[in-house]
Amino acid sequence: MTSLATRVEASPVAPADAEALAALFEREGCPCYCRYWHFAGTSKEWEARCAFERSKSRDELLEAVRARSVEGEGLVARLASRPGEIVGWLKLTPRAALTKLLARSPYKGLADEPGAGAAAEVLAVGCLLIDPRERRHGIARALVDAAIAEARRRGARALEAYPRDAREPVHDAELWMGPRPVYDDAGFEAVRGDGGQYPVLRKRLE
Repeated sequence: MTSLATRVEASPVAPADAEALAALFEREGCPCYCRYWHFAGTSKEWEARCAFERSKSRDELLEAVRARSVEGEGLVARLASRPGEIVGWLKLTPRAALTKLLARSPYKGLADEPGAGAAAEVLAVGCLLIDPRERRHGIARALVDAAIAEARRRGARALEAYPRDAREPVHDAELWMGPRPVYDDAGFEAVRGDGGQYPVLRKRLE
């Protein structure tokens, strides 16, 4: 029997994918449209945008993908049976582009750690979203594997991920940086915060 994972195709997002990618966020009911790490306002302002102005985030995602901006870089997953629909998204971008993430206490000083390489040499997984109808079928794993291959192709020294290691059961949508077991299985190692809720996982590519 053919598994779903063997029917998943993961590839770098293209400008023509913008609307289909936005539709993935809408099926999840996710108002962020992968804009949180690039939002300059306060937490309360972000909450207000998500509640009342989500179209702004949608427009910014469309613009970033169509312009091939660093804020719109990533990989999309499709099923061979539904090639016109995007069922998974992994934001893959230089770690240095995630300035808001790097300002948070669990991640401060990452670029200065010995052995981490220069900031420009480290790529990061900034978001991992799977269509709610297709979860637990290997799509996240396919995207992470594709991200490792793409990071190698781009000459990165390492690929980092920042999953929430929840101590209690949480809804799938709350694991918006991806589930930790997927990264563990792909050979990522904890380099900070192991045992806490916000570990830093790194896959060395040298």
